[in-house]
Amino acid sequence: MKQTLIDQLPYALADASSLKLGTFYQGKVRDCFTVGDRRVLVVSDRISAFDRLLGVIPFKGEMLTQIAAFWFDRTKHAVPNHLISVPDPQVMIAREAQVIPVEVIVRARLTGSLWRDYQTGAHTVYGVEIPSGMKQYQAFEKPILTPSTKAAYGEHDLPISPKEIVARGICTQQDWDDVAKKALTLFALGEEHARSRGLVLVDTKYEFGRAGGEIIAVDEIHTPDCSRYWYGDNLETPRMLDKEFLRSWLLERGFKGDGPAPEIPAEVRAELASRYLELFELLTGAPLQIHPGAALERVAANLKKAW
Repeated sequence: MKQTLIDQLPYALADASSLKLGTFYQGKVRDCFTVGDRRVLVVSDRISAFDRLLGVIPFKGEMLTQIAAFWFDRTKHAVPNHLISVPDPQVMIAREAQVIPVEVIVRARLTGSLWRDYQTGAHTVYGVEIPSGMKQYQAFEKPILTPSTKAAYGEHDLPISPKEIVARGICTQQDWDDVAKKALTLFALGEEHARSRGLVLVDTKYEFGRAGGEIIAVDEIHTPDCSRYWYGDNLETPRMLDKEFLRSWLLERGFKGDGPAPEIPAEVRAELASRYLELFELLTGAPLQIHPGAALERVAANLKKAW
């Protein structure tokens, strides 16, 4: 499988802007086309870390699309979402929504960027009381919300408190309360299912938008691009199944998002892809059916049939 992953790198989908389906917007990972009340989200194979684009990971777009579709279907009874159909392994057709420009991050444990902030005392900017004396990887009494601004492509997201969100007019208090409730509901459902599969959903990011008079989940949910998953066997020195592997590799080389990024070898890209594929199988109970070859050509052909 490792060689299959490396061989796919030249065929990975780096940019879908040539499809020209409607009004175009390019995010960190998704290339979006809006036509009327529908949005086509082509999930590229691009990888980002520390808000920087760092090339491609083989089959990443397929995995993200299929795992997001899995979760959207599994949680739609509790929180409405934007998904309509999946016409290609890495394409979603969705309801167009007015996106609320806040990334809603739910955390069950003290790790990642919050742990780094906690060590320097910078964690207070989220407006959340975190007890002193906590250790890395320690669980909170209950999940907490640490929102951030949703920055433009190529810029850094910044921490923000719920009080600031309302004060800046990003959300009314009523809308923020709705967003927070829905985020915690999704997280509880994600935790429960992950636990049943021998995994821990450590933290995750949600995005929401307004459509048809209601607030709905948009973008993706519970994928390894926006979530941390650990094996459940040892939570003091956890084994990770997510993008933290790449973040750690970059940090070991002194890269935190500023300055030139180190070149990521094909073997490291393949290792990250294999972790994503393993997580997919663990969560869904079945291996991802990958599609080797020219991803953009396949996407174009399938969208021509569906659109």
